[in-house]
Amino acid sequence: MQPVNVICIKWGQKYGSDYVNTLYSMVSRHLSRPFRFVCFTDDNDGIRDEVEVKPIPEVGFKDFDERKPWTFGHGWLKLTVFAQPLYDLEGPTLFLDLDIVIVGSLDEFFEPEGDFLVIKEWDKSDATGNTSVFRFNIGAHVDAIEHLKKDPVGARKNVRNEQEYITQYVDRQNKLKYWPAEWCRSFKRHCLRPFPLSFFQEPRIPEGAKVIIFHGRPHPDDAIAGRSGKWYRKVLPTSWIKEYWR
Repeated sequence: MQPVNVICIKWGQKYGSDYVNTLYSMVSRHLSRPFRFVCFTDDNDGIRDEVEVKPIPEVGFKDFDERKPWTFGHGWLKLTVFAQPLYDLEGPTLFLDLDIVIVGSLDEFFEPEGDFLVIKEWDKSDATGNTSVFRFNIGAHVDAIEHLKKDPVGARKNVRNEQEYITQYVDRQNKLKYWPAEWCRSFKRHCLRPFPLSFFQEPRIPEGAKVIIFHGRPHPDDAIAGRSGKWYRKVLPTSWIKEYWR
């Protein structure tokens, strides 16, 4: 069976090494095929030995600051994984955000054919995908970085963030595909019970879900403790997260 890559990226102070370590642990339990797990980061302190740690790739922007990688705002550093070469990596690659909870097999994420597979953004009617979970082949989308480097202002004119940029870019090339909707579910949208049931019933795992996405607040540790992060959103302590997020 062909080995695959599973990669993530950690920068700044938003998430600690425990999030990387937990992600590796979840992947190792839910992916049966041989894999390399690589974290690109500006701080490898505390990351477990089983994780391959590499610096966030330098992709050649003129305003690159050696002390802090270039970024146009939260999330844009994800695009560095499209660099070519990307160290010694090659072949099918699954990118995972740090703030996810894996509740089912990841094997199926390597089965569908396609150049770029991603979550369909739940609140968008256009081509935008949610890049918490996406698959590509190493080196296949270096042109997206080159397009951004050529005209950083114009390339970002009609997009708000990196996921709008990359998914709309590959969609214009007719290379965009989406995961089956039930595979990747939003904790806030699909796990929380509707008001007023959220005050009495614990969030659930949707049928068919493989990955639960924690975009914004709460984070997984918040949900375990019953912290919502918003005054208007009730989140009861969610016991099943303890079983999977470890």
